Amino acid sequence: MPSRRPVSDLTAHVGFWLRLVSNHVSHAFAARLADRHITVAEWSLMRALYDRAPTPPSRIADEMGMTRGAITKLADRLIAKSLIVREASADDGRAQTLALTERGAALVPDLAELADRNDAAFFGSLADADREALQRILRTLAEQGQMKAMPIA
Repeated sequence: MPSRRPVSDLTAHVGFWLRLVSNHVSHAFAARLADRHITVAEWSLMRALYDRAPTPPSRIADEMGMTRGAITKLADRLIAKSLIVREASADDGRAQTLALTERGAALVPDLAELADRNDAAFFGSLADADREALQRILRTLAEQGQMKAMPIA
């Protein structure tokens, strides 16, 4: 019988642990948002529009690392929920902008609090220095890998 090469265990990989934690954090947050009838992608767009002037969808797409088509679909869903509006640009009537409605703007702080509580539930047991180090390391990896797309799935 030929000898087999040694094979590393799944748990020997940093990626395994990142995925395990990420899945639990993401699913818990998605469930909290679902109670408010909002998806993670919708929340991300609402947060991007918060405290800013009406903004062209193309700029939002670039900032979020998403396609214009994806932003349009998200915008359509949020418009149907009366949380954002699409209007002609004040500068160029042919261009469009997106902005939160009053109702949408009022909802963002509540949703941000859900995000804060979700983070606290998963990372609150870490010492401040450890949490800051973890965030710094993950940001460094994202920057080095030029990872710009918004993690919404």
